[in-house]
Amino acid sequence: MNAEPKAALPPAPPDFLAPVFAQYALPVISGQGVWLNTSDGRRVLDLYGGHAVAALGYGHAAWTQALAAQAQQLNFQSNAVPLEIRARAARRLIEFSNLDFNSVFFVNSGAEANENALKMAFAITRRGHVAAVQHSFHGRTAATGALTWGAAAKWFGYPRTPFDVSFIARDDLDDIARQVTTATAAVMVEPVQGVGGAYDLKPEFLRALQARCQATGAQLIFDEVQCGMGRVGEPFAANLYGIQPDMLTTAKALGNGFPVAALLMSPRVAAAVKLDALGTTFGGGPMACAAVEAVIDAIESEALLARVRRVSARIRERCLVGPVTAAQGAGFLLGLRTARPAKEIHAALLERNILAGTSADPAILRLLPPFILDEQHVELLRSALLEIGS
Repeated sequence: MNAEPKAALPPAPPDFLAPVFAQYALPVISGQGVWLNTSDGRRVLDLYGGHAVAALGYGHAAWTQALAAQAQQLNFQSNAVPLEIRARAARRLIEFSNLDFNSVFFVNSGAEANENALKMAFAITRRGHVAAVQHSFHGRTAATGALTWGAAAKWFGYPRTPFDVSFIARDDLDDIARQVTTATAAVMVEPVQGVGGAYDLKPEFLRALQARCQATGAQLIFDEVQCGMGRVGEPFAANLYGIQPDMLTTAKALGNGFPVAALLMSPRVAAAVKLDALGTTFGGGPMACAAVEAVIDAIESEALLARVRRVSARIRERCLVGPVTAAQGAGFLLGLRTARPAKEIHAALLERNILAGTSADPAILRLLPPFILDEQHVELLRSALLEIGS
């Protein structure tokens, strides 16, 4: 008896990569400073920094040297082995934060850091509800996707959320008490929203969140995956707003392109950590920790926080021209509001060899440049916007 013929397999994508990412028409082959070089001979000003990752730009000499030296010395060992560089990187990060944290858990990505922050909040409170803020983006895992605004309708994919979720209306002080109760384990918030449109939440809203968390016993978690590590012109947006969260997560700029993320914990949270309560294979590897040290060294030795503040102010002063009508956000997490759809302006800028970004807000052009951007680059953006026109 002949076997049933096998069904033909669907053809593989031409480059064997899962086709889940929209692609810019930008065949990048190298980068230097704030510039990207393409295979078709273009030199493109990068105002997007690989989704806020390339804090030091490309080819940063000290960062490259630190990784090369660490690779030669010890490329990896697990967390079962104590490493001086891991302890040193944690201390540097705590000191850099200038906030009341005393413990770091290194992981690999922002979503992973957020997952572990939530896990600690559940362990401390023994509650089953988490509140986030409308227009938030916290990740694509089961827990972080559940807290991402609009994910359920677009891509969440899981049959149910792993806990109860509600969303606080953005900057709505009255809605805080409705959504944050004694059943709430945590409030997770991006103090400056990224995907949500480079939107800087009002200080009074964040202070009210902090007060409500203190009153109800909920944990306040600042998701600074995108806005942290100097991007707002301070170590973290928590410094900018003068708020001490119970936990803070960060990634992206933390490694300048080397995958690394961190959960920073207050003394009270750190006291609740038990042996084997959290875990990771690659988190806190020596290469990642060398990258963290090199990023902090560069930010401090090159006075990059001051540069971010100065050049950000220059963008706000000089680039409200052509299709741009207003600016929002903070530091180098800027949203330029456009009179026409931001995607049109994005495409027009790319034609003029400037790479920016868009967001979930169709009228916001998002800028996430390397911290080494300077005033001459701002003038290139201004000229391009004037050329595009309103």
